[in-house]
Amino acid sequence: MKRAAALLLALVVHALTLGFIVLGAWTIVVNAEFVFGWLIGGVLIGIGWLLRPRPERLPADAEVLDRAEAAELYGTAERVAVRMGIRPPELVAIRDLATRSTYQKVGFRRTRVLVLGLPAWLALTPRQRVTLLAATYASEATGHDLLVEGALSTLGEWRQALLGSAPLRARDEARTKITGTLGAFDTPDTTYELAGTVGRLIGRVLGAPVLLVDFALTRLARSGDERARERRLAAAAKAVAPGEVAELEELLSGGRYLAPMQAAALRGESVPVIRRGALSRATRPGSATPLLGEAESGRIDDELLGHYTRAVRGFGLIS
Repeated sequence: MKRAAALLLALVVHALTLGFIVLGAWTIVVNAEFVFGWLIGGVLIGIGWLLRPRPERLPADAEVLDRAEAAELYGTAERVAVRMGIRPPELVAIRDLATRSTYQKVGFRRTRVLVLGLPAWLALTPRQRVTLLAATYASEATGHDLLVEGALSTLGEWRQALLGSAPLRARDEARTKITGTLGAFDTPDTTYELAGTVGRLIGRVLGAPVLLVDFALTRLARSGDERARERRLAAAAKAVAPGEVAELEELLSGGRYLAPMQAAALRGESVPVIRRGALSRATRPGSATPLLGEAESGRIDDELLGHYTRAVRGFGLIS
């Protein structure tokens, strides 16, 4: 029932977006001989285009790995997914300074992409790496099909347009300098400030329904996420012991694995030395698993060595 309501609400949002484009085209056709009709129609079509649904995309700093150059990593990701009974990723990507890994569907084709945070991956034992993959697969968002995801994207554009406006920083800085220079001769509010204030007030009034629809659609879309995650965690138990997921989540959320690696990177230590140091601090050193042995894990490190070398230069930027 909630899923049907989410789909219906998403269709209403898409219909509104399409309505702007249709109304703009109709305005141009009916008033083709008037320049004013073309201007109004163009503005309406432009609004519809700006509000078009946008599918989920990879983070800007994510780098997709070539399967031929990271065959062992792709193979491990597929083995864990198959053991859990889910569809394996089509692509594997990495992020140099992200500590969190995600499993997401991107683009209109809904391509399944596993995105790994290199700092955490570098610090983990083979068994912890399998646990990380299982936990990442288990945390995949559910209930967001293409229609609902597109509607949420459109509502986000509405929210930004109506509620995200603010005075230009450069103009405010210039006014502050002028005021400081003039001293007692303070500068009065101008038409720009007045128009901006009125515009923001109108935006907040019109933005209230947008926030309400956004809240309702988000709640409806995520209503089944918790049950779905419980099912996926049960599936993760096919690959790792139940307590290992919680243990790994505690390790990653606390970030205690990161500080020694940052210190080592600042000392100029090489990637292999940083890796050995991280393994020596592991709670279960040398804990291999049938899904990923020590040798296979070492081959993955060889595949990612160039990426590790680039990433450790920025480890000091991670907070």
